Amino acid sequence: MNENKTSINWYPGHMTKAKRKIQASLNLVDAVAEIVDARIPKSSRNPDLDEMLSRKPRIILLNKCDMANGVMTDSWINYYKNMGVTAIAVDCKSGKGLKSFIAQVRSLLNEKIEKAKSRGILNKSLRIMVVGIPNVGKSSFINRMSKEKKAKVEDRPGVTRGNQWFSIGQNVELLDTPGVLWPKFEDPEVGEKLAFCGAVKDQVVDIEGLASRLLRFLCENGYTGNLINRYKLNADTLSGNASGYDILKEIGKKRGMLLSKNEIDVERAAITVLDEFREAKLGKFTLDFPEK
Repeated sequence: MNENKTSINWYPGHMTKAKRKIQASLNLVDAVAEIVDARIPKSSRNPDLDEMLSRKPRIILLNKCDMANGVMTDSWINYYKNMGVTAIAVDCKSGKGLKSFIAQVRSLLNEKIEKAKSRGILNKSLRIMVVGIPNVGKSSFINRMSKEKKAKVEDRPGVTRGNQWFSIGQNVELLDTPGVLWPKFEDPEVGEKLAFCGAVKDQVVDIEGLASRLLRFLCENGYTGNLINRYKLNADTLSGNASGYDILKEIGKKRGMLLSKNEIDVERAAITVLDEFREAKLGKFTLDFPEK
């Protein structure tokens, strides 16, 4: 078990192919809808895609907003607004915040729409490319907007396949694309936050170490109360000297996760902590903060 920050790299061969496909499809679309995780708005933006898509108008959807700190989500929306980028808080599974999407797209592309009207094209089709990292909610977004279960959805990274078009009404079409991570996380914290939120497969990380670091991160950022309430821990257990691994073992003990000879099942405790964090059972957290 490694409780220190480690480099997390996950870049299967299909990622390169997906990136090329996105590049080749750019000429087919008018704008880009980039879906990010509202809990980690910075860490869940692919810097490679950011550069590739820079010449297209863009709208950012802060997905899973119901799992993030609402005040921080508002701060991120203002941050993007100051950069001249439209951002909206959404929850793609429930549909929260999505009613304004088409109106926002039409506003974003108003100049192009008016130019088409001047040429006699009154109902110009608007084509929007949907991009984002694996497991960020692209398929849930498309299914909700198209009101059909066409895009494959699974709660594991990397299951959306190929490029597909979906009509969502009012002459707007969405182009689905595969989720793409980037070859190497230069900042170890970025890879770590992606792993916390489930964007990187658990099979490629040390589960016990990851859960231990998450627990330490929460303690260091003022969330000890959430852990005390959820796991019935003593405040002393979360003192400054306690390691994340010690806290993890205490959680396993409190939950009765024992092996033979009363040995604590730390792996099971780690899986529980990560699952409950990702399901917002520990509370609503935002792990990235806008630059001032």
